[in-house]
Amino acid sequence: MERVYIGLGSNLDTPRQQLHSALEALAQLPQSHLACHSSLYVSDPLGPADQPRYVNAVAALDTELQPWALLDALQRIEQEQGRVRKAERWGPRTLDLDILLFGERRIDDERLTVPHYHMHARPFVLYPLAELAPELVLADGRALRELLAACPFTGLERLPA
Repeated sequence: MERVYIGLGSNLDTPRQQLHSALEALAQLPQSHLACHSSLYVSDPLGPADQPRYVNAVAALDTELQPWALLDALQRIEQEQGRVRKAERWGPRTLDLDILLFGERRIDDERLTVPHYHMHARPFVLYPLAELAPELVLADGRALRELLAACPFTGLERLPA
């Protein structure tokens, strides 16, 4: 079993419900156990500003699945919840599920980059992740605390449970 951290985000079609449904789907994945998840956060969108704010969270999943099998499963969950992939990056979406960290692995191929590229500059990833693993050190040696110190809690709002 490896501990995997998955970023969740939605800004269309009742985003809170999209995230709750995604967490339920993660809990049903084979050879996997949903260990816990962070609070929900509202964040400003990356990219086009003329879209709704996002609801984000991070989930901790213990899994025996290989990274690409997990990626396939996450993309199926996205599709089942109405995700339509478009050429536009950072546009509005019903659901976005990203593998942030996969144990101690470092992966960089045409389908998957782990640790997730640019997560170090995304408060909507780092702050929920810190709820789950405040002492975390990434596979590349960077401590989560250091990343948080360089990434202000700007544009974020933690939602009540």
